[in-house]
Amino acid sequence: MQPLIDNARTFGQRPEEFAELAAGQSPQVLFITCSDSRVVPALITGARPGELFELRTAGNIVPPYASAHPTSEAATIEYAVEVLGVRDIVVCGHSHCGAVGALVRGDDLDAVPAVRDWLAQAHPRPAGTVEDPEVAEGVQAHVLAQLLRLRSYPFIEKKLKERQLNLHAWYYEVHRGAVRVHSPETDAFEAL
Repeated sequence: MQPLIDNARTFGQRPEEFAELAAGQSPQVLFITCSDSRVVPALITGARPGELFELRTAGNIVPPYASAHPTSEAATIEYAVEVLGVRDIVVCGHSHCGAVGALVRGDDLDAVPAVRDWLAQAHPRPAGTVEDPEVAEGVQAHVLAQLLRLRSYPFIEKKLKERQLNLHAWYYEVHRGAVRVHSPETDAFEAL
């Protein structure tokens, strides 16, 4: 913890670098990814403050849209699209994902009921090779399922029809620091 505290102490000593951020934000991309500490969107993309609007959830799950009982995730997505006017949404899964690995293996999560119930929203349950520590196949299928889920949000569907929004599926390889992007033409994740 001490190195983080030390950095926080010196971070604010460069106010001229951050003064313009007080005027507001206008990110062009909503980046939906896992809460995993090894996945750092700004590091992966090189984004500076104000360039990415981030939504991080366990297993990068996009919950079903329900206007009667909105979730914080749905509110974040709606705000990014309707208020901030992002033009692109990236759903980024990653190798060695504990959440997707638990789903692929069918782990017993009764000891962590909140995690169990949250991951139950990952429908359909991703398939994959149980022995694969990267869970690449499961994560990639899961990312595509989350893109389909996004398409079911009414405001996303509208923006897609109006060609005002683009959806992207990414797979980040933690052990290599490499990104693969889903190509609709080949239906495969290819090097970015």
